[in-house]
Amino acid sequence: MTGLSPIVVAAPEIIASAELRIETAGEGFADITPQTRRFVTGAGAGDGILFLYLRHTSASLVIQENADPDVQRDLITALRRLAPADAGWVHTTEGPDDMPAHVKAMLSGVSLHVPVSRGALGLGTWQGIFLVEHRARPHSRTVVLQFVGRRRGEAHDEER
Repeated sequence: MTGLSPIVVAAPEIIASAELRIETAGEGFADITPQTRRFVTGAGAGDGILFLYLRHTSASLVIQENADPDVQRDLITALRRLAPADAGWVHTTEGPDDMPAHVKAMLSGVSLHVPVSRGALGLGTWQGIFLVEHRARPHSRTVVLQFVGRRRGEAHDEER
């Protein structure tokens, strides 16, 4: 392996948690990157890891391109093809989009982790954090945010 940076070992100084409530507009992507950044800043985060967990089974969390909205439209189309509403599902308790939503959430997942360095999310240039609503109707969704790591501060930043 080449290009490995030095290993930094440090005990966590803080564990900060919050819940983020998102009101979706129905099927589609909701960019939660700004709220996530505000949480990290408000927590006084320095270096560590941000965990995100969605408390639902018919929506998901993804890191995806944030520059071209056509990517999001195409991804919704792809998910519809993978789990169509008219596939003869047995579980239709909450309507024809109920079981397809569960399949889509299973495919894309309900948790993420993002490195945090010097108080900044370690996302790539074109990456954003999104809640993906898989149901046709609007829903209220809860994302648990948790930062584990070191406090932001010059003493810690100078050690690097």
